[in-house]
Amino acid sequence: MRDAIKMVSTGKTQAGKKTGTFRVRTKNKRKTTTKLQFKYYDPRAFNPETGKTGMHVLFDETKL
Repeated sequence: MRDAIKMVSTGKTQAGKKTGTFRVRTKNKRKTTTKLQFKYYDPRAFNPETGKTGMHVLFDETKL
């Protein structure tokens, strides 16, 4: 059985707050019992190296 899960960004804005960006995907809870982490592009995340917004960050699994 595949259930929908919410992937929330770990990226921060320039002010140091969470961006609030999320994605929804499905997961087979019988086979995958651990929490998922994927790297996706977050257009709101601030990149201190370049001084611009938008970078790839980890997205962690949370409840939908």
